[in-house]
Amino acid sequence: MVGGDAMTETRRRAHVERIPIRWGDMDAMDHVNNTVYFRFMQEARICGFGRLRMPEDARRSIGIVIANASCDYRRALAYPGTVEIRLFVGAPGGSGVPTGYELRREEEAQLRADDVATWVFVDMATRRPERISDAVRARLEGAGAAA
Repeated sequence: MVGGDAMTETRRRAHVERIPIRWGDMDAMDHVNNTVYFRFMQEARICGFGRLRMPEDARRSIGIVIANASCDYRRALAYPGTVEIRLFVGAPGGSGVPTGYELRREEEAQLRADDVATWVFVDMATRRPERISDAVRARLEGAGAAA
């Protein structure tokens, strides 16, 4: 299961992103380069964060940084095709929230990679961790309803 202990009981699917695999994503071994998986997850994170429909004041003053991220590569992806990235959100803490990602080739059940990452909310002016506001917390806790 994606996300380990921090997400086992509380994870909710928050977003699904589909991205075409480009020829340039391939490496000399004829599969998608490992760094591209993190780009796929970044795209899902940015789009998923946008779908949370944060209050206007929060969108201007709060950002997210990644405190940690790890990826388990299960099976290679290759061009052509489309990768489907499922973003999961766990229970928010003080200033952070655990997230998980599952990558599959579109319309296939087999997992190609999975990732865990911790988002930390920061004040955009100071770049310091910011306690998750009640409004943002409510959006995170309701994320599964938006997917």
